[in-house]
Amino acid sequence: MDWDHVNPFVQTITPQPEDIDGLKHTNNAVYVRWCEQIGWAHSHRLGLTLDDYHRLDRAMAIRRSEYDYLLATNLGEPLTLATWLTGGDGKIAMERRFQLIRDRDGMTVLRGRWDLVCIEISSGRVRRMPAEFLDAYVPIA
Repeated sequence: MDWDHVNPFVQTITPQPEDIDGLKHTNNAVYVRWCEQIGWAHSHRLGLTLDDYHRLDRAMAIRRSEYDYLLATNLGEPLTLATWLTGGDGKIAMERRFQLIRDRDGMTVLRGRWDLVCIEISSGRVRRMPAEFLDAYVPIA
């Protein structure tokens, strides 16, 4: 597949009946949910889970998100979703990118981007990333 960045973390996805809207294609909100799911799966692969976030009282929260919906997808259509950590300041912020490709023709149907900021869960205030975050996330960004 023609990925925007090297070494993607990927998941295969097939739209189910509950993902399809009144226009008979995958609802845009479903793409957002899929991005959240692959983001967590990638974080788990890198060694950080929601339990770790709570233990550390820190989380990477979405400060800004952008999605470009390029083409429609349909019920039962095989898709491959990829994500990458593409940047960060090594202190409080990092960026995650997404790309969704339609398997049958290799066309990109969605691109997304999150700007993430580290927060203290208990207060919601911006805080520096703990060492565990830096060890897991920064080497690949």
